[in-house]
Amino acid sequence: MKSQNRKDFSKSDLSIFISYMLPHKKMFAVDMLFSALISVIDLSFPYITRKAMNTLLPARMYAAFFTVMGLVLLAYLLRAFFQYLVTVIGHGCGTLVEADMRADVFAHMQRLSFSFFDRNRTGVLLGRVTNDLFEIVELAHHGPENILTCTLTIVGAVTILFFINPRLTLVLIVLLPIAIFYSMKQRLNMRRANREVKKKTGEINAAIESGISGIRTSKAFANEQVEEDKFQAANESFKKSKESYYKAMGLFMGGMEATIGLMQVAVIAAGGGMLMNGTLDLVDLLTFTLYVSAFTTPVRKLTQFMEIYTQGTAGFSRFLEIMRTEPEIKDAPDALDLTDVAGRITYEDVSFHYGDGTDVLKNVTVTVEPGTTLALVGSSGGGKTTMCHLLPRFYDVSEGAVKIDGIDVRKITQDSLRRHIGIIQQDVFLFAGTVMENIRYGRPDATDREVVAAAVRAEIHDEIMAMPDGYHTFVGERGVILSGGQKQRISIARVFLKEPPILILDEATSALDSVTERKIQSSLDALSLGRTCIVIAHRLSTIRGADQIAVIENQGICELGSRQELLEKNGVYASLERAQEIGG
Repeated sequence: MKSQNRKDFSKSDLSIFISYMLPHKKMFAVDMLFSALISVIDLSFPYITRKAMNTLLPARMYAAFFTVMGLVLLAYLLRAFFQYLVTVIGHGCGTLVEADMRADVFAHMQRLSFSFFDRNRTGVLLGRVTNDLFEIVELAHHGPENILTCTLTIVGAVTILFFINPRLTLVLIVLLPIAIFYSMKQRLNMRRANREVKKKTGEINAAIESGISGIRTSKAFANEQVEEDKFQAANESFKKSKESYYKAMGLFMGGMEATIGLMQVAVIAAGGGMLMNGTLDLVDLLTFTLYVSAFTTPVRKLTQFMEIYTQGTAGFSRFLEIMRTEPEIKDAPDALDLTDVAGRITYEDVSFHYGDGTDVLKNVTVTVEPGTTLALVGSSGGGKTTMCHLLPRFYDVSEGAVKIDGIDVRKITQDSLRRHIGIIQQDVFLFAGTVMENIRYGRPDATDREVVAAAVRAEIHDEIMAMPDGYHTFVGERGVILSGGQKQRISIARVFLKEPPILILDEATSALDSVTERKIQSSLDALSLGRTCIVIAHRLSTIRGADQIAVIENQGICELGSRQELLEKNGVYASLERAQEIGG
C-alpha cells in the first residue's frame, strides 16, 4: 500500500514503469554493467581477429597469435560468466518489480468499491494479478538489457565497419531503416492481437474459476457437460485469438529474417565485387563478415524480444487499467473518525439506483434508536439488503442520507465506520485456514484466550474442541469440512470478538434447518443484546422480539411499526405471518 501511495498513475506509462525500477536501481545497474561488458567482448572478437591476421600471421608470430587466441577464449569464458550473472541478477530484479506491482494492484483492489467487483469476474482479475504480471517481469528484465546490448552492438559494429570500409558499411546502413520500419509496423499489429489474447485468457480463467467453485452444484444437477461446453466455448475463442496473434508474430519474424538474410547477401555480394577489383582485401572481407554476424545477432535478438515486449506492454496496460480505476466510494477530505458510538441510525429520504438507472429504493425514511432492533421483511428484490449495504457504505445513496448518531456516513472514514459495524450474512465466507484464524479475523490482534471466549459466547467452543486439531483444525476451501451451522456460529464468534455497537444480520439463519436455527438464534440473541441491530428476516419467527418491523415493497417502506401494531393493522405484514402460519 505504501509503495502505491508514492506513485502517480496519471503519468505516462513509461514514467510509471521507471518508478517501479528505481527502488532496485543498484541491481539494475549491475545487470546493465555486465550486459555492456558482454557487448564489448562481442565487438572485440572480430577486431582482434583482424589485427592478428593482418599483423601476427604475416610476421609468423605464431606464439603471439595463439596467446591472443587464448586471451580471446578466456574473454568468452568470462562472457559466459557475465551471462550467468545477467540471467540471475536481471531476473531477480524483474521478480522484485513484479512483486511490487502485485502488492500494489492487490492493495488497490482492496480499496475498490463493490461496484467494481460487480462488473469484473474473479477469474479475469486473477489473470491480471498473475499471468499479466509474470509477462511484465520478463519485460522488466529483458527490455533494458536487450535494448542496451543490441544498441551497443549495432552502433559499435557499424562504427568499426565504417572505419574498415565506409562504402561497404553504407550497404548495411541503407538496409537498416527497412528493418526498423517493418519492425514498427508489425509491432502494432502484434500488440493489438496480444491484447485480444489477454482478454480471452481472462475469460478462460473465469470459466475455470466458476467451474471449480461451482463443482458441487454442477454435479448435483448432473450438468458437468454444460460446464464443459461453456469452457470449450471460451477455449475456442482463446484459440482463435492465439491464431491471429501468431500470424502477426509470424509475419514479423519472417520479415525480419528476410531482412537479415538480405543484409548478409548484400554484404557478401558487394564485398566480393570489391575484392575482385582490388578495393578490399580478404582479411577485411572476413572481418566484415564476422561483424555482420555480430550485427545481425542483436537484430535477431530484438526480433525475439518483440514478442516479450508485446506481451509485457499488453500486460502492463491491463495492470494500469486497474491501477487507474478510482474507487467509487471515497473518504471525504474532511472525513471524521467515528468514536463513542451510541448507535442511533437514521435513513433520511433515502433513494438508491444502480449505474444503469434501475431504482432499488425510493424515499425511505426510518430511525433506529440505540440498542433497539429494526427488522426488514418483504419479498426478494425489494431492497432490504441494499438498505443494509448503504449503512457501511458498500454503496452510496443516490439521494438523501444515512446517518449514525446524526453524522452522515459519507462524512465518516470508511475504516472507522466499518470497525463499528458487525455483519453476519446468510452466505458465510471462511478462509482456507484454521478455525482460530477464521475467528480471529474479527479482530486480528486478539489473543488466543479472547478467541476462545468469543467461541464460547457463540456456543461453538465444544464442537471446536471435538474437531481433530481443535482450534488449529483446517476448515478447507470456504470451510467445506464444516456444517452450515458451524460456519454460521464461527461468523458469530468473529463478531463477538469484534464487539461492534451496530449489528447487521442479513438472513443469517434462513439457510439452516429449524433445529440448527434455534441453536444459533440463542447465540444471535446474546450477540444482539445492547446493540443497535438491523435484521433481514425470511422466517418471521426469528424477529418477533424486534422493536420495529419495516415491510419493504416496491422500493420503499409500505408498513412500519411493532409486531403488534402491524398485526392490528392487518395489512401486508399480517398476511405474511398468516402465510407462514405463525401463532400469536
